[in-house]
Parts: sequence; structure tokens; C-alpha cells
Amino acid sequence: MSEHAKLREDICTLAKSMFDRGLTAGSSGNISARLSDGSVLVTPTGRALGFLDPAQISHLDANQKLLSGDPPTKETPLHAAFYETRAGTGAVVHLHSTHSVALSMLPDTDPDHVLPPLTPYTIMRVGKVKLLPFFLPGDPAMGDAVRGLAGKRSAVLLANHGPVVAGKDIWATAFAMEELEETAKLALITRGLSPRMLSPADVEAVVRQFDIDW
Repeated sequence: MSEHAKLREDICTLAKSMFDRGLTAGSSGNISARLSDGSVLVTPTGRALGFLDPAQISHLDANQKLLSGDPPTKETPLHAAFYETRAGTGAVVHLHSTHSVALSMLPDTDPDHVLPPLTPYTIMRVGKVKLLPFFLPGDPAMGDAVRGLAGKRSAVLLANHGPVVAGKDIWATAFAMEELEETAKLALITRGLSPRMLSPADVEAVVRQFDIDW
């Protein structure tokens, strides 16, 4: 199987898995992955992630021009911003996952560090998550906001909208997205209960042991 065909299949497999488990509803959410030639596969606009056809996935060149497939998600500029600012990015996942969106709405959520240090896996797979302001869906300004981070964050949370995660490949990115959502769920469940979080020394040990860019 060619790289192109394999990546199309992987996108559909992971998209269906996330959709079937309720991580994004209806036709919300979008996924992209970069091929070795610099072109990008991205999920089409208006399509439910649980019912994707590999042949209809949009294939874009490095300048976001449609080469084949159906028209891409309107949030392609958001994905492009990660590819432009983080050289090692091989995939981007954006969902409307419930707990992450809820966390984005709470007034005491730290905009510079959305997820509290509840587990080591949050640090290892996601890193620090930046809360970005509300933008209209599809607004290219979302991409500009990501560019403004100068590649320093692999994950952001769009206020009242949902999380976006960039990673080295489609599988690592999907797993990081799921870790983000699970940590947001833990944060909400334990809110007001004074949970034992990782200490600064614990966080430093994880960062050092697993060579995390923190």
C-alpha cells in the first residue's frame, strides 16, 4: 500500500474511533496529515468523522490548493499554521470534545496552562496547552493566533469551540488529543475537591526523564 493510501486509511480509522466514542459529534471536528512530499491530506468539509470515505479525503498542496478529493474543511488555515510553525508536525487533530470545551468556558481556567498537572501522561503527550480567544468557525485569524505562538505549543484550546493538537504523526496526534480530553474530564470531575496534583518536582522529573519541551 502506498504512503498516500495508507494515510487515508489511517485518518478514516482514527476518525471513526473518535466519533464512535463520542469525542466529537455530528459533522464537527477535522483531521489532517502531511505526506513526505509536503502535501497534506485533510478531512472534507461538512462530513461526520464516523463516516469518511478514504477516496473523498481532500489532498492539498503545500499552499493549500486542492489537488483531488472533496473540498476541505473550512478550518484548513488553522491546520496550516501548525505545519508552518512546528517543523516536526506530521498531523493535526481538531475536535469539539465535551470536557475540553467545558474547561474553555470556565472563568478560572488558566489561559497559559489550561490543563492542571494531574497525571504524567498529560505532560508527556500534550505539554502545556494555551487557551486562545473565541473566533468564528473558519476564521483565518485562528491560524494567525497559532502563528503568534511561534511554534512553542503543540496544543491549543479554542474558547467555546474545542482543542487542536499537532504531533509527529497521525497516531501520536490522536493519542495526544485523547489524553487532553481525558485530563480535561479529570479536571472537571475533581474541581473543588482539592485533588493531589503533581508537585513542581514531580513535573520536573517527568520533563527531565522523557525529554519534554516544557
